[in-house]
Amino acid sequence: MRGRSDGGQKKRLITSLCAVAIFLGFLYVYYGSIFGSSSNGASALEYGSKSLRKIGSSYLGGDDESSTKSGLEDGDVVVPKTFPVCDDRHSELIPCLDRNIIYQMRLKLDLSVMEHYERHCPPPERRYNCLIPPPPGYKVPIKWPQSRDEVWKANIPHTHLAHEKSDQNWMVVKGEKIVFPGGGTHFHYGADKYIASIANMLNFSHNNLNNEGRVRTVLDVGCGVASFGAYLLSSDIIAMSLAPNDVHQNQIQFALERGIPAYLGVLGTKRLPYPSRSFELAHCSRCRIDWLQRDGILLLELDRLLRPGGYFAYSSPEAYAQDEEDLRIWKEMSALVERMCWRIAAKRNQTVIWQKPLTNDCYIERAPGTNPPLCRSDDDPDAVWGVPMEACITPYSDREYIYLLCDDQKAKGSGLAPWPARLTSPPPRLADFGYSNEMFEKDTETWRQQVENYWNLLSAKIEANTLRNLMDMKANMGSFAAALKERNVWVMNVIPEDGPNTLKLIYDRGLIGTTHNWCEAFSTYPRTYDLLHAWTVFSDIEKKGCSAEDLLLEMDRILRPRGFIIIRDKQPVIDFVRKYLSALHWEAVATADSSLDSEHEGDNVVFIVRKKLWLTSESILNSE
Repeated sequence: MRGRSDGGQKKRLITSLCAVAIFLGFLYVYYGSIFGSSSNGASALEYGSKSLRKIGSSYLGGDDESSTKSGLEDGDVVVPKTFPVCDDRHSELIPCLDRNIIYQMRLKLDLSVMEHYERHCPPPERRYNCLIPPPPGYKVPIKWPQSRDEVWKANIPHTHLAHEKSDQNWMVVKGEKIVFPGGGTHFHYGADKYIASIANMLNFSHNNLNNEGRVRTVLDVGCGVASFGAYLLSSDIIAMSLAPNDVHQNQIQFALERGIPAYLGVLGTKRLPYPSRSFELAHCSRCRIDWLQRDGILLLELDRLLRPGGYFAYSSPEAYAQDEEDLRIWKEMSALVERMCWRIAAKRNQTVIWQKPLTNDCYIERAPGTNPPLCRSDDDPDAVWGVPMEACITPYSDREYIYLLCDDQKAKGSGLAPWPARLTSPPPRLADFGYSNEMFEKDTETWRQQVENYWNLLSAKIEANTLRNLMDMKANMGSFAAALKERNVWVMNVIPEDGPNTLKLIYDRGLIGTTHNWCEAFSTYPRTYDLLHAWTVFSDIEKKGCSAEDLLLEMDRILRPRGFIIIRDKQPVIDFVRKYLSALHWEAVATADSSLDSEHEGDNVVFIVRKKLWLTSESILNSE
């Protein structure tokens, strides 16, 4: 009996060991296939800015897995020969506007005030440390000006808007392309006719909304696919087309693919990232915004952004419909804007245009206790990065200039010059920074020369209309953008959130831009800019203790394939970037000594790189 029992135990032991061995073998095969395979699925998702482990060569022409060491100054970091490639599901990833991060971090947000559409950036340990792949069948974007009217469907494979808005002529699918007839929710027959009608309502000469150069910068809230902004460009008007990543999801992506200035943002709880007195006109065409909520706080944010005498063009049922609810909203909204000292400049059919006062006189004459109140005297109307909106009126301070839109006032030195003269005229708000007119003129001329040098370096690589969407990552006074006036481009001027807030000078020059912190991801879709200009941006974030590797990956994310980056920085930065070229699939284009005549330029070097067009093996299989 004992012998039989021992034999049974041995058999059971052997059976157990075999089961464990099979299980361990299964684990080895399963996890080995994940961490060692060449797929670019979930295995290519790696979190953490310092974890640069090679997971798989999931792009065509991948390098080997060896790595080198490099660093901006001291403190070496591992430099991979290849970055992992994100899952194809993340081909449209916007890190700080990623709904998955909100769910993962279990953020308690108030959906009723649109907090879930505002920026919520992942902490370092949750950042994607991988390259964003293009979608299957991706093609080099159609060149401007043809791109205004059509884009490749493969580049933004979303056609639901074409069906949802089929009766409004937003967009139409035609074979391999998506076509934009120029329609909108309130201008089915074309944005050009609608724009002319607004100009006619205001009695502007020749029905031209630019009003002989007096209207230059426009904010289009809830812009759809930005056809309003697209058709303003022919009138020498530049619009910041603004919309959230909401149920219409890819509207801003379509706008940028078309070559139209646009930005992902929402009127929620935080101020929009633009200084006070930035826009001559704000526009809302059926933008589905409740302007009466929270004591009119959203309308008061528009008031902060409008110049003295600026306009708000509002096309919505409340302006013309006769049902009980629309009449109620119209009555309450009319009372609100009257207390804000706005007046009706024109009203016709479906549109009403209000105008903001030129002076503080009306505010002073209001009865005591009138709401909305004036903002506190210590409130800085130009502080915008992460600053909550307040339901108050921003009055004109005693020390600042009043920017009138009237030519007859310009002789007194109180108004902006009409466009295009304002581009090179010293802005009145120069005095806010202690800058002299001579400093401004010197800066303008210096960058004119530098941009000419850039183009000489790029000339062998670019063809006509190769570049359209440009970004100056540290714009200072906007002279880089000003130097590009004669070229068929537009520039997103970015001002660091912790430096001099010179963005108001940029808007006074008739240019557009935003505030940003380059330790975080920018609010745009992948593959939306043709050229990035990075003047000492790497040196700046190094001083903040932020990751230069993260910045490289972010620049790669927002740059279009075959796009360019101009890096102007100290030599160690250039050496650092060079060692990442292979991993990022960038190629060096040119190197030159810097010749900027400024005290803080030092021994900076100009280094130009180009992003290669690459596709994942999965993308090619899907496109075939």
